[in-house]
Amino acid sequence: MKNKALTIALIIVVTLTLVGIIGLILTLQLKGDSVEKEPTIDEILEASVDVPEIMTNLSGRQFIKISLKIQTTDKKAAEELTKRDFQVQNIVIQELSEMTSKDFEGKAGKQAFEDSIKSQLNPLMQEGEIEKVYIVSYIIQ
Repeated sequence: MKNKALTIALIIVVTLTLVGIIGLILTLQLKGDSVEKEPTIDEILEASVDVPEIMTNLSGRQFIKISLKIQTTDKKAAEELTKRDFQVQNIVIQELSEMTSKDFEGKAGKQAFEDSIKSQLNPLMQEGEIEKVYIVSYIIQ
């Protein structure tokens, strides 16, 4: 009788352990599948728009030549942004007209400009949104 009860208890423990392990494996697999992968560089380029060089006056007596690349969430958003090129240029020129050359000094100044452009463009977007604005080149004189 004791051997039979011990065998049954052992079978129950092994079964529960196997069910637990299988449940853990399935949970980890499902969790791993739901995590979004970082986009490849080709996907980023496909969802990005080049803003041609803009030359305009800064707040002081200086002027700036600047080129941007704007990364969107997907290809449709990039197509919409391409159609909105005049609005993008207008926002960039307006933002630059309020800035001085000192505003571009250091990493923080450039980052603030990029963030400002992003925050002003996102409300215009109907397909997707702006993920990142990159300063590709700039010259201040």
